[in-house]
Amino acid sequence: MILQNKKRLILTSLVILLPMAVGLLVWEKLPQVEEGWNPSLFAVFGPSLTMLAAHWICILAACLDRSNDDRNHKVQGMVLWICPMLSLFVNAVFYSMLLGAKFNMANLMVVFLGLLFAVIGNYLPKCRMNSTIGIKVPWAYTSEENWNATHRLGGKLWTVGGIVMILCAFLPGDMGIIVTLLGLIPLIVVPTVYSWQFYKKEKASGKALLPFYGTTDPRLMKGSLIAVLVILAGVCFLMFSGNIQVQYGDDAFTIEASYYDDLTVSYDSIDDIEYREENLSGSRTMGFASARLLMGYFENEELGTYTRYTYTNPGACILLTVGEKTLVLSGRDEAETQAIYQELLAWTAVN
Repeated sequence: MILQNKKRLILTSLVILLPMAVGLLVWEKLPQVEEGWNPSLFAVFGPSLTMLAAHWICILAACLDRSNDDRNHKVQGMVLWICPMLSLFVNAVFYSMLLGAKFNMANLMVVFLGLLFAVIGNYLPKCRMNSTIGIKVPWAYTSEENWNATHRLGGKLWTVGGIVMILCAFLPGDMGIIVTLLGLIPLIVVPTVYSWQFYKKEKASGKALLPFYGTTDPRLMKGSLIAVLVILAGVCFLMFSGNIQVQYGDDAFTIEASYYDDLTVSYDSIDDIEYREENLSGSRTMGFASARLLMGYFENEELGTYTRYTYTNPGACILLTVGEKTLVLSGRDEAETQAIYQELLAWTAVN
């Protein structure tokens, strides 16, 4: 594959590294040192070099699989261009953020993920049986018919799923990313169950089947299945877990948040505290969002850009004005939010 695609490998590698050259050209316009680290240094070199390493690891893995020889040319072409396109997208996002552009990061990621699934879904039916590219469930390797049927179904499902993901970007708030992450589950589970049922029917009919794991090392296949299950479990855990706690000190309070940076605010820097018996709407520009927590930088017409540490649906929130910045905070529910509000009032009165 390397010799056959030497020119394309060189071209795709150069495309991956192209954003580094662009970053160096606009280096003077990028922010330099912030809070002890240089975000521009990471943005210019980090994503491109990481993508280049991932690109060559994928290519070498495909080359080691002899079943890819002289087969799956269209699919191999798709694999060659995934990392370059991802490099251009990620770097464009980083540079835009550093240059002050404001956009909904979650919706942008949803659109890109949808496009990726739609493109891969279009190629899946063209993917012949091999050990490195495709829907690698064990039952698909028991016959060419199972493999082809599983990939035809998976291709249709992933293409439609990708289009639905793109449409999810138009949902309000962070609903798009939440629906998209939950939607990944059927895209993985449905082809897996279908392949297993296809295998059972073929076995019951007495059809001669290939060894259960085909050309794939059983340990690798089991490891892949375990990895998928672990990833799905991890996504579900992140979506529905985590807490926000407020610790009060003599001079300042600290917001300790799961999956996001803690924040310390001194009492004497607070100019105003407001309690609202409603959920504050806004779109996330950077940070963390799940079915349970909303944290990071948000913006709306009333407040402009503000920092948020809240639960997804607390029923109430606290608005803190700290200089020219606004901090939005909440507890798990209205009662806990009210308790935080009273504590902050008491501590700021003392200070």
